[in-house]
Amino acid sequence: MTAARPTPIGPPDAATVPRYVNATTFARLPRLDQVGRADIVVAGVPFDSGVTYRPGARFGPNHVRQSSMLLRPYHPMLDIAPLTDFQIADAGDFAVNPFSMDSTIESITNGARELISGGARLMTIGGDHSIAFPLLKATAEQHGPLAVVHFDAHLDTWDIDFGSCHSHGTPFRRAAEAGYTLRENCLHVGIRGPQFEKEDLAADADLGFQIVWGEWFDELGIKGVIARMRERLGDHPVYVSVDIDVLDPAFAPATGTPEAGGFSSRELLALINGLAGLNVVGADLVEVAPAYDHAEITGIAAARIAYELISVMAVDLHQRATVAEFAEATPAEVTEAVIAEVGAGGSSPVAGDMPFAAVER
Repeated sequence: MTAARPTPIGPPDAATVPRYVNATTFARLPRLDQVGRADIVVAGVPFDSGVTYRPGARFGPNHVRQSSMLLRPYHPMLDIAPLTDFQIADAGDFAVNPFSMDSTIESITNGARELISGGARLMTIGGDHSIAFPLLKATAEQHGPLAVVHFDAHLDTWDIDFGSCHSHGTPFRRAAEAGYTLRENCLHVGIRGPQFEKEDLAADADLGFQIVWGEWFDELGIKGVIARMRERLGDHPVYVSVDIDVLDPAFAPATGTPEAGGFSSRELLALINGLAGLNVVGADLVEVAPAYDHAEITGIAAARIAYELISVMAVDLHQRATVAEFAEATPAEVTEAVIAEVGAGGSSPVAGDMPFAAVER
């Protein structure tokens, strides 16, 4: 019905090319310089000079890439094949300055601007959580103020760490102060454990964040948390930030500030899956410190989380492409496509239904 887009280049066939050969990219995807353009770009930020406890997240991007070799193209829960239905590419790593936070913030901002300037969505692998501030800045410049869902054990809305206004504990305060976030549409999910002081919670609320405490999870359940997220985020452009320490240390030991009582991998994947259908325009996954990993436990969880985030972005791209396709179609073409869709057991895309299993379950 519309002009055909170039056929995406996906990962090589694992039945003919072993997963462990050739240069390591995320999910064995092509490099950005090999394809020229992409719907979704994966980039690494090997920077951990903002940490306040265990270092090592600067080695996170390549560890997550190495742990992503077994990812496969088709996502049965969302009925979409993000790695082959869309052009996704690995752009490599942003240049960072391990001795300068200010220089690194500038490099990340400029690098992200360049990658998303043509409309691509960015999946960033860190690095510590300080990288979220420049990523939010670049994304907000492209899409306007953002609804934010932040999966983490910690608030990361503190003001000053060791005399510095930028660290892995401050990015969401800086972003809110700069106007990059929508103060009625942001929330933390998974915060748990002791806090510095009660006043931190009031300051966090003043910045526009609601909290879904990790300690509430057994009572709310997966469906309850998803409902709260979707209600809070609304139909705004959404940015998703995932600190791997939102998982319990049993599922993600390789992180700088582990906190007992976190989500299981399955629970977090289900929560991210529940974002399908929202306008997710960017995401980051941070704080994987491979020196503390064993048998790639954390890396494998992190790679799957990144895949899930890419998948929910792909769902939104699919929806928008479908709407655009029908907007340009003749009435006869619309009728023909609806009959074919319903006859195949799907639901009518012009009726506003979401034919993805995650939303229907």
